[in-house]
Amino acid sequence: MLLSLLIIFPLLTALAILFCKGLKQVRNIALSGAALQAGYVVYLLLLFVQEDIAVKGMAFQYACSWFEPLSINYHVGVDGISMVMILLTACIVLAGVLVSWATETLSKEFFFLLMLLSLGAYGFFISLDLFTLFFFLEIAVIPKFLLIGIWGSGKKEYSAMKLALMLMGGSALVFVGLAGIYFNTGTFDLLAIAANPIARDVQLIFFPFAFLGFGVFTALFPFHTWVPDGHASAPTAASMFLAGISMKLGGYGCLRVATFLMPDAAHAWSWVIILLATIAIIYGAFATMMQTDLKYINAYSSVSHCGFVLLGIGMLTKTSINGAVLQMVSHGLMTALFFAAIGMIYSRTHTRMLAQLGGLLKVTPFISTVFVIAGLCSLGLPGLSGFVAEMTVFMGAWQNPDKWYRLATILACASIVVTAVYILRATGKTIMGPMSSTYENLVDAKWNERLAAALLIAGILLIGLAPFLINQLISPGTEVIMNRVIGFSK
Repeated sequence: MLLSLLIIFPLLTALAILFCKGLKQVRNIALSGAALQAGYVVYLLLLFVQEDIAVKGMAFQYACSWFEPLSINYHVGVDGISMVMILLTACIVLAGVLVSWATETLSKEFFFLLMLLSLGAYGFFISLDLFTLFFFLEIAVIPKFLLIGIWGSGKKEYSAMKLALMLMGGSALVFVGLAGIYFNTGTFDLLAIAANPIARDVQLIFFPFAFLGFGVFTALFPFHTWVPDGHASAPTAASMFLAGISMKLGGYGCLRVATFLMPDAAHAWSWVIILLATIAIIYGAFATMMQTDLKYINAYSSVSHCGFVLLGIGMLTKTSINGAVLQMVSHGLMTALFFAAIGMIYSRTHTRMLAQLGGLLKVTPFISTVFVIAGLCSLGLPGLSGFVAEMTVFMGAWQNPDKWYRLATILACASIVVTAVYILRATGKTIMGPMSSTYENLVDAKWNERLAAALLIAGILLIGLAPFLINQLISPGTEVIMNRVIGFSK
């Protein structure tokens, strides 16, 4: 029952928020709940490291029947890959609550929805039953729609509707893929399905549904169009959740469900995955370079950076899959930090347009430093998590001997130059140069914003300076996946 508390804590926090009286009480309950989640995840991590770091199976498993006629069970467990994803979730949930401290409009409902999002993410990452996994995936969709539609800005109704429709479409594809697996195996249990391989012809039919469905969540080209509008209109915390956690649900599903359960089909369809991932990387980079709104810059860059996740999965080498997991964690921290910095700037200047900004380093040195760190991580500066993740993907991709796959690797590497252009341009126009007289009295980051930024920066530095720590966690899980991928060596 250890893992079940990851679902119970957010649920109890959400319910407690509904009974709060006054803004101060809402904030305190939300922060206490998020801190409790983070502390418990750290406790689970310590238990996992002590007891299961060398084990290639699932730790902390618990199973009970949920709906016996359809063989639906509540079955949970984690390996190293799951563990780093719930750690990422806890970190961003805590940071998201902190940066939302000033939210006064319908604050009770706002923090309630944030807790529901965290509940869905935790449940998704620990589920070992495909129906339960799908159930928690759906829980996370409706809160996103409401957060953008109510607390968003700009074309918020359009963006919220577009996001909901696109993600529901992706969910429909996922459901078809999972239903196909169930009707051909008679079970939703992920480990039982893995122990009895699915027939190759069945894999070839249902793999595209599962992979494309999850791919919609992780901005797979050409199903990425919800990302820029959704991120641009969402409030800061919702943007952090969308990019930092929700987009990782898709990458995790592509790896844990589609690739792990249907390895023959993953091998057969890998060229399509690599083609679409390469297009997303290059298109996202050039599209970002054309943006003049800070949120759109970060949103389109997310399309490009999530392409590295799919590229790593599609290459089907152990190193590239390790890199894909590292990229999911790195991008989650980096983009959450970037959106937090953008939110801090917007709350003070009331603009996100590059042409209207400038010289902020003179009056908001802490916020400007956070902005620079997020940007340098995005362009892959050594010592930060972005460098470690992207280099691991590139090295793993190059291990695939196919000449066309290596061409895709070269093209993906070339996108780094474009990334450097738009990051340095955005940084220069935002915090350098002359400052408008209207910004002379701006106030730098408050205690809650500083704490949120410090938490995310610590994660970025930890991965960048000590990548072996996270690599030790995820390697056993990626070895299990690679052992099922026919035709490839570890």
